[in-house]
Amino acid sequence: MLNVAVANLSFAYDETPILAGVDMQVEAGSFVCLLGQSGCGKSTLLRLLAGLEKPSAGQIRVEGRPIAGPGLERGVVFQDYGLFPWMSASENIAIALKQKFKTLNAAERRALARERLAEVELPSASFDKFPGQLSGGMRQRCAIARAFAIDPPILLMDEPFAALDAVTRARLQELVIALWRKDARRRKTVFFVTHDVDEALTLATDIYVLGQSPGRIVHRHSFGRDKVLGRDAFRGDPGLFALRSQLIGIINEEVSAFRILDGGLAREAAE
Repeated sequence: MLNVAVANLSFAYDETPILAGVDMQVEAGSFVCLLGQSGCGKSTLLRLLAGLEKPSAGQIRVEGRPIAGPGLERGVVFQDYGLFPWMSASENIAIALKQKFKTLNAAERRALARERLAEVELPSASFDKFPGQLSGGMRQRCAIARAFAIDPPILLMDEPFAALDAVTRARLQELVIALWRKDARRRKTVFFVTHDVDEALTLATDIYVLGQSPGRIVHRHSFGRDKVLGRDAFRGDPGLFALRSQLIGIINEEVSAFRILDGGLAREAAE
């Protein structure tokens, strides 16, 4: 379980500011949802957390150590699954296990890969199929199994369910919650990117709302450790419905503060 600190983080692409002055203090074992409209820098922030990009200013520290690049202590689940199309589902898991667990032989890696695929409720008939032979939901289950198989203390998820139908999305949300809860003593710190307020309320112990142009934290809500994750949290809780309205209002205010100028987004001057 690792704490994560983001201090005055900024990032620019081709001199265009994407993120500016982002500060976060994330306690180990938290389930953090990064919430906001498209273009606010959520995925860029996740890539910075993954070490796939370098900040223009500021720093990200994990247990006090600055992130210098990708590392096995941070697993990533991408929206496009990120599976090798020439490998079967089980081979995609086994190759990740080979990187993390050097002492396992091929047979042990293959057996453990199948255990992890079964853990995400993939049928055994799919284990030897290629990603192109699987449905979107099955491919995402495989990607989740791979991320959990290497057992990283930090898990980064970039809108992993955005392309799925509502029923499959709900099932995978509950699956991720179950996997996250599994070992309370070694619970992963999760960063989950979404533009869906209901998804954030379903999953998060902490919600950070990002504003636009450049992206920055405009609101934070922390539920605390006693929050019930999952769809059951909405049942009979008027406070959650009030928070839902508040978050939608904050996002809408950010959107309405911008207008299209010369093909880009710019904040309108206050009247």
